[in-house]
Amino acid sequence: MSAASYYMTITLFIPCFVDMMYPKVGISMVHILERLGHKINYPEELVCCGQPAFNSGYWDESRTVATKVLDRLKDAEAVVIASGSCGAMLKVFYPDLFAQTPQAQNAKNLASKCYEFSDFLANRLGVTDLGARFPAKVTFHDGCHGLRELGNKKPARALLAKVRELELIEMKDAETCCGFGGTFAAKFPMISTAMGEVKCASAFATGAEYIVSNDSSCLMQVQGLLDRQKNPVKTIHLAEILAQS
Repeated sequence: MSAASYYMTITLFIPCFVDMMYPKVGISMVHILERLGHKINYPEELVCCGQPAFNSGYWDESRTVATKVLDRLKDAEAVVIASGSCGAMLKVFYPDLFAQTPQAQNAKNLASKCYEFSDFLANRLGVTDLGARFPAKVTFHDGCHGLRELGNKKPARALLAKVRELELIEMKDAETCCGFGGTFAAKFPMISTAMGEVKCASAFATGAEYIVSNDSSCLMQVQGLLDRQKNPVKTIHLAEILAQS
């Protein structure tokens, strides 16, 4: 197992849907980072980054929520986020949200310290081999925010490549949106479902047993459709695979 050049205090930002519905993702992240020797700080009072309101055009309301996050995390050494979408919110959209406000510089400073989980491991720590073992065929789904806003195409694949007995089979539509998009799925359910069905079919065609992603919101959308189709393919977050040894 590789090791970082020095140990640090890592502040975790666990998105609300992960905290409420997929706690094993956050627990897996803690186990991995502690095994690497780092100290973990988890501010439980931060339950939302403000993205739902931001994406819906309610920037003032979003700023009210985001200000609490900004104030709490401004002195963090490094902030690691369990989601590409919330990672993009803190790293990319906070500077826009707080532009021309007294918090503008704090937002820029925080953005420079924020990392999506796979990006943090592979690029910030330089760690790809975590000693994990997962004997299965998997395919990877690129969440839109992680791919398009954060540019994270390679980190997750570099980490999966080191997992013992895991076979990664790329699907044709790996970069195609799953159709969730937060409020998009609620406003346009028929379009959302059609997009998700394309994703499920593409994954099923690979013969993979699992669809892996670093965004639980995407996996929630896909797993719901798979269950309705009685499709045997399962979904799993990248951190849950990397935590297995």
